[in-house]
Amino acid sequence: MSRLHDPFRRGQLAIAALFLSLGFQYATWAARIPAIKSDLGLSAAEVGVLLMAAGVGAAVSFPAVAWLMRRMGSRRLSLLSQLGLALLLLALAAAPNYPVALLVMCADGVLVGCLNVAMNAQGAALEARHERNTMARLHAVFSAGSLLAALLASGMTAATGSVAAHFGVAVALLVALGATARTGLLDDATTPDGTEPAAAEAPADPEPARRRWTLPSRPTLWMCCAMVFGTVAEGAMNDWSALYLKDVAEASAELAPLGIAVVSGMMVVARLFADGWRSRFGDGRVVLLGSAVAATGLAAALVSGGVAPALAGFACMGLGIAAVTPCVYAAAARQGSDALTLVAAMGTTGLLAGPPLIGFVAGASSLAWGMGAVAASAGAVALCGTRIRWTAPTAPVARSEATPA
Repeated sequence: MSRLHDPFRRGQLAIAALFLSLGFQYATWAARIPAIKSDLGLSAAEVGVLLMAAGVGAAVSFPAVAWLMRRMGSRRLSLLSQLGLALLLLALAAAPNYPVALLVMCADGVLVGCLNVAMNAQGAALEARHERNTMARLHAVFSAGSLLAALLASGMTAATGSVAAHFGVAVALLVALGATARTGLLDDATTPDGTEPAAAEAPADPEPARRRWTLPSRPTLWMCCAMVFGTVAEGAMNDWSALYLKDVAEASAELAPLGIAVVSGMMVVARLFADGWRSRFGDGRVVLLGSAVAATGLAAALVSGGVAPALAGFACMGLGIAAVTPCVYAAAARQGSDALTLVAAMGTTGLLAGPPLIGFVAGASSLAWGMGAVAASAGAVALCGTRIRWTAPTAPVARSEATPA
């Protein structure tokens, strides 16, 4: 069967366009923070608050996202939030003052939460329908989107200093990605948006309505903790690795950017292979071993000191932490759409709020201790992972949902 006519490949391509969009949009505005700081005349503290605004928006979006998922379904919500994120780039470029920029960034966090939940629900539904692992590869596309945005930002900055021109090109690309996604996303009317296929068939049953308002289960709370610690480590490595190499390891200006390249490169490679690891070893072993490698590798590098050990530790972190979020998202989807929404909200919060929190630790002590907190976050993922109910190796996702607790 042609890849274009293969339902699994067609859905995978459409959902990958959403993951690419989110990584691209996030890295696009992050790459122009220095220019936005200069245009609005912001201090370093105000920039920190601006970054935190996105995390706050993501954190408080959970009730709204859960309601929107029930009302709209993952397909419509993902398309609308992807378009909204594209338009917010234009709003940020046109922001006349600091308060408006704060509102834009808070709205960005809310829409990131919406798209994050909806696209992961689509990915989990694709795995369930075709009984094939793909979440890790989809998250690899997210990392590739960040890399693409960094390359575009570098080229646009060299060509013009206009943030509006840069963001205009980015919006055009995002609209094209949205059009690509629209043709192949799974239909919520015939496909589960997580793992609740019977919900649409029995709307008169009062039980689902009551379950919507119950407190999260204990496994869901452990998934939230694992997701927060994992995304804090992931986001902090991207934002602080270059500065650690320069200020602590005393690397040259030419070598300092290699920190981000090593972490991002290893994460992309690991996520390309992680779906095979999930099928062979199971999600639980992948998360436990990966987070242990990340924590011990980075900790050993911090103790050893120097540029070479630091790069080796960063490689361990990228390799080990890469599969955490795909596996936790897949596990949360099996608990239902509300559990997935809560876990995704915690993941977005950790990704956006993690770097500023590590900065606070570094400011209170030193950057070495801040990076130590990153290693501790990776170790905490392993501890949380021992309390999560994972699928067995090679077990189809759809069948594991029917396994008794």
